[in-house]
Amino acid sequence: MPFLTIAFPVFNPIAISIGPIAIRWYALAYIGGIVLGWIYARALLKNERLWGGPAPISLLQLDDFILWVTVGIILGGRTGYVLFYNLPFFIAHPAEILELWKGGMSFHGGFLGCVAAVMLFCRKNDLPILSLGDITTAVGPIGLFLGRLANFINSELWGRPADDSVPWAMVFPNGGPLPRHPSQLYEATLEGIVLFTLLAVLIRMGALKRPGLILGSFIAFYGFARIIGEHFREPDPQLGFLWGGLTMGMLLSVPMIIAGAIIFVMAWRGKFPKHVPSSVQGTP
Repeated sequence: MPFLTIAFPVFNPIAISIGPIAIRWYALAYIGGIVLGWIYARALLKNERLWGGPAPISLLQLDDFILWVTVGIILGGRTGYVLFYNLPFFIAHPAEILELWKGGMSFHGGFLGCVAAVMLFCRKNDLPILSLGDITTAVGPIGLFLGRLANFINSELWGRPADDSVPWAMVFPNGGPLPRHPSQLYEATLEGIVLFTLLAVLIRMGALKRPGLILGSFIAFYGFARIIGEHFREPDPQLGFLWGGLTMGMLLSVPMIIAGAIIFVMAWRGKFPKHVPSSVQGTP
């Protein structure tokens, strides 16, 4: 056990309470991620220099897309958690699938939900899938950062027991007596701050002029960052360690690295056509 540990700052998981209505920090993280992401996405679309001309998506189309991607995140995230992390339980208790306030969301499922939302919206509005995917993933780290902070506030998804070399280890209220890695903060840093900075630098270097480059970068780097984070994070108790000490998060991230690398290379080589649909109108 480490000689020095940091006391966990116990937070109230309910951020705002008005009578019978309670809004939790986790819900605010989702709301904040979507709102801040929307603001940042609008700023990117307004900057024609980043696109080498008018952006292939209008601000009005982006505004319409927000509802689609929100539904995709929620449905995909919940479906992914049910299928990947706790299927036997939900087969026995199907009514609890709808009880989102009890927690249980999967990033990988939420990402697939976003992919479905992007593809369906682009098909309906004759928009370039890769360009909308670039915008969506460019703002994604904002939500990831806030979500991991909410995990920390809720004292959930904590890390594995730490040794004497980790003076910042914490004893989480529901994590037993052992000091543990604050893995939520590690993930907030890698998946949020580092990934956002990397994508922002690529955008400033002209990545949006190559459709799919930001999308591929996000997918590959997130998978890499998640695998690193999983080395410090306690596995979900209902699953534990899987083959060879791997976790479900690691296994789901490996295909992301492969797919992201393929998309990145193809985008870098200009294999994807740049498409500016005629439906794009002047932006307000």
